[in-house]
Amino acid sequence: MSGPWREVTIEVNGMTCEHCERTVAAALRGGPGVQQVIEVSQTGSRARITAGPEATAASIEGAVAKAGYEARVRPEPRANPASASPARAGHDYDLAIVGGGSAGFAAAIKAAELGARVAMVEGATLGGTCVNVGCVPSKTLIRAAEAQHCRVHHGFRGIPATDGRADWPAVRAEKDALVAHLRQAKYWDVLASYPSVTLFETRAELASGHDVRLADGRTLTAGKIIVATGASPWPAPIPGLAEAGFLDNASAMALQHLPASLIVVGASTLGLELAQMFARLGVAVTVLEALPHVVPAEDPAVGAALAGYLMAEGLEVCTGVRIERVDRTVHGYAVTLHDDGHARTVSAERLLVATGRRPNTSGFGLESAGVSLGARGSITVNEYLQTANPDVYAAGDVIGDPMFVYVSAYGGTVAAENALMGHGRRYDLTALPRVTFTDPAVASVGVTGDQARADGIEPLVSTLPLEHVPRALAARDTRGFVNLVADGATRRIIGAHILAAEAGEMITEASLAIRYGLTIEDLSAAFHPYLTLSEGIKLAAQTFNKDVAKLSCCAA
Repeated sequence: MSGPWREVTIEVNGMTCEHCERTVAAALRGGPGVQQVIEVSQTGSRARITAGPEATAASIEGAVAKAGYEARVRPEPRANPASASPARAGHDYDLAIVGGGSAGFAAAIKAAELGARVAMVEGATLGGTCVNVGCVPSKTLIRAAEAQHCRVHHGFRGIPATDGRADWPAVRAEKDALVAHLRQAKYWDVLASYPSVTLFETRAELASGHDVRLADGRTLTAGKIIVATGASPWPAPIPGLAEAGFLDNASAMALQHLPASLIVVGASTLGLELAQMFARLGVAVTVLEALPHVVPAEDPAVGAALAGYLMAEGLEVCTGVRIERVDRTVHGYAVTLHDDGHARTVSAERLLVATGRRPNTSGFGLESAGVSLGARGSITVNEYLQTANPDVYAAGDVIGDPMFVYVSAYGGTVAAENALMGHGRRYDLTALPRVTFTDPAVASVGVTGDQARADGIEPLVSTLPLEHVPRALAARDTRGFVNLVADGATRRIIGAHILAAEAGEMITEASLAIRYGLTIEDLSAAFHPYLTLSEGIKLAAQTFNKDVAKLSCCAA
């Protein structure tokens, strides 16, 4: 076979050891047109080869599939997609991105790496929700509140407990400084490093599948468009709420002074994180949730235990309530509700509503561009993030749940690659973890035991209380547990649900175990450093077969 030779990168799923690497390498060498296997990496889930024209994507993927692994040949980047594709000729840009948050930025970076000319349009604050009013400010305030809480509440005798009210203006100022720093460093400075990306600081709407009309009257033309307009807080339709006014997450974190009392409506991730944060800073907090458990997306056992810990800290947590109306009073707010069949009124100085978010799809001309909307106003996309208009893609919170920044960034990258290079990459949310940053924190991935049974799987379930984890004992904090779910037939891990001080730092191992088909025995046999919370994963895996209370600290 004669050249030209080219380098091909293959994404390979399912490799777990050096034997897997050797097996995949041998399968690739036997494929038609393969000249050399450059690399096979199970940690990177990829392989690289040099190959000739006979080595098609189908033949390469087929060779790996015969060896028992899933493979996908990455699309080969072109130096300039615009010049290589006559369909994009005559446009101002190869790609126009409406929205400058996580999904939009990820799309812009990927497009720039592919050699495209990119227009990004953002009419609000650059960086979107996460850095400005979401993850970054909330998590730094949560840590500050934790530091305040630990001054008084810790498990160590001999360490004096000190009290004193937090300096909220100083804490808020530190939060604002961090937000400003990261907005500059991770958005403005990053944008400046990509000269092929042009930012337009204005609102825009789609005039067609190729035209973006700016608020100042200009129209940009592009070969493809990505809509990444994010989402906004959605207040539940409670009588009197709109007239009374309320705080959302952004305005709550920007308060000039801490209130004496606060009602939080909604006990999902955002509501509970902020409720506990304010309570630890000295605010009397009442949480109201319509569903039977807090963090209702999680295993009910997790919600029940977390509610107990929050109430032990002094929060009033009311689940299964029906709110009748909200009224503004001389001293603040009055919420009339039915709780366990009884009518009562809850009062507080301020009211925070955290009942979810809805995609930002109104006012962007989506319908006129042939973009279809689905449930709750989200943009309907296919597995390649393409909308009903084949030239328009969408990514991030605007396509609906799950609304996580890491999902938005991933989606933006997938949308840009598919828009510019063709549909070579599916939007795959297999083994997606989620974290609630309460204390103890909640982290989960995969299915619960009940969900497995509903799917026709007979599960094996182990639950390890943290009192069996040496790190938790040493830290004097044994709140919580590790719950693992395995397929009873294959013994592969299919779910993990963790309630622990640093649950978010533990969940990635479980996510990888599910994604790559690891079994109970794989987790039990893996090395886990002693006196880490992640050792709880190993101990929970051992709990399927053993009584860990009868194991020594160093038992393998």
